[in-house]
Amino acid sequence: MQDEVAAFRRSVGLDSLIDVHTHFMPQRVLDKVWAYFDEGGPLVGQRWPIAYRHEEEQRLALLRDFGVKAFTSMLYPHKPGMARWLNDWAADFASRTPDCLHTATFFAEPSAADDVRRALDQGARVFKSHLQVGAYDPNDPTLKEVWGLLAETGVPVVTHCGSGPAPGRFTGPGPIAELLGSNPRLPLIVAHLGMPEYEDFLGLAERHERVMLDTTMAFTPFVEAAAPFPRHALSRLAALQDRVLLGTDFPNIPYTYADALRALEKTGLGTAWLRAVCHDNAARLFGL
Repeated sequence: MQDEVAAFRRSVGLDSLIDVHTHFMPQRVLDKVWAYFDEGGPLVGQRWPIAYRHEEEQRLALLRDFGVKAFTSMLYPHKPGMARWLNDWAADFASRTPDCLHTATFFAEPSAADDVRRALDQGARVFKSHLQVGAYDPNDPTLKEVWGLLAETGVPVVTHCGSGPAPGRFTGPGPIAELLGSNPRLPLIVAHLGMPEYEDFLGLAERHERVMLDTTMAFTPFVEAAAPFPRHALSRLAALQDRVLLGTDFPNIPYTYADALRALEKTGLGTAWLRAVCHDNAARLFGL
């Protein structure tokens, strides 16, 4: 598998990759996430085998063998009171994992601004907001200061805000459009290209220069079967070449890492687009 990923890197002229959407979290939390996928929970709705169900050190070694020079530890709370201790774990993980982009999170609760401020003081470089799992409105008043802090500091937030694989109370382009109306300078990374509302989120990126998109799971046969990316919109994705970032959902994917890269290659958007997406855009964003 490492050879296949290396062959992809050579084909596009890259020595390394940067993956902005990978998951590392406390093992007891990750075990619950894996159990949810194993059961085909209500937000999944189908069998979802975990391709890289390994111990943490083996998962790290795999990413490094794939040539991933920087990655994230996307983690997220599903209820109040979780964000701070998740952030403390993530700060420790980043301190012992130099190639991890220090990741943090928050929840719509009264402590949100303090939690984010504390995580920033700890060195957080990127945040995760999971509107589907957290089931909170990004326009909740408890988050007003959070978005202001992130806009002011320029620290990006990866947001699962599309309605795939199943709609949530606050998923879809509407809540995010409202958020950007109040915070037009917010550095927002829309996970999964906004699946399945791809064109709506392309539109938000076209209108807001600090909105980016990540490719997590996009174009793979697993996703295309239920939520195909509209081929007529590929030209719009091509035009956003400098604001699309590689994401994979490693290790929680039901196919190989090489499969995710091949799916991007099959878009036909070309080697310059692939180099920008798989390395250069994230390198610029994070100063790598």
